[in-house]
Amino acid sequence: MWKRDESVRPPAGRDAMGVQPPVPQAGVPGAAAQGADIEGRRHMETRDVVNIGKSVVIKGELNGSEDLTVEGHVEGRIELKDHVLTIGPHGRIKAEIHAKSVIILGEVTGNILASEKVDIRDNGSVDGDIVAPRVAIAEGAHFRGSVDMQRKSAPTPPASKVEAKPAAPPAAPGQPAKAGA
Repeated sequence: MWKRDESVRPPAGRDAMGVQPPVPQAGVPGAAAQGADIEGRRHMETRDVVNIGKSVVIKGELNGSEDLTVEGHVEGRIELKDHVLTIGPHGRIKAEIHAKSVIILGEVTGNILASEKVDIRDNGSVDGDIVAPRVAIAEGAHFRGSVDMQRKSAPTPPASKVEAKPAAPPAAPGQPAKAGA
């Protein structure tokens, strides 16, 4: 009978070739980025993201309760109140957009309302008005419209009290009006 030799087995933490995978170390250039990349992948695995491909054309209303990436064409209305909408580099949108956050790498024609942030990246293009508490427009991006950066729960200033002065009695016909009245 054949028996496996335990001395040939690689030590724990090594692959079959005997190479140990790199471990991010503090103080080593690139280690923080590598650690952040691993953490980012873990985060992406837990998020639900729906993709609309380049060849897809949607006309009408688009609602969802997941993050959405659009690479195709959408005409109408997009509503993702609590989620992130990403318009990819090939995405072409002609719609009114309501989302938590909007990232634009493609083209948007229409108004955007975001509860957190609108980010127009390098080659992104927006023709329309933006209402969001934070707006970022990268160098090389195209934007034509207005920006309203309202904060979510900013208290409205109280109406100032204007003291009403009694109106001066009208001047009698033929008499000059009093100065300072």
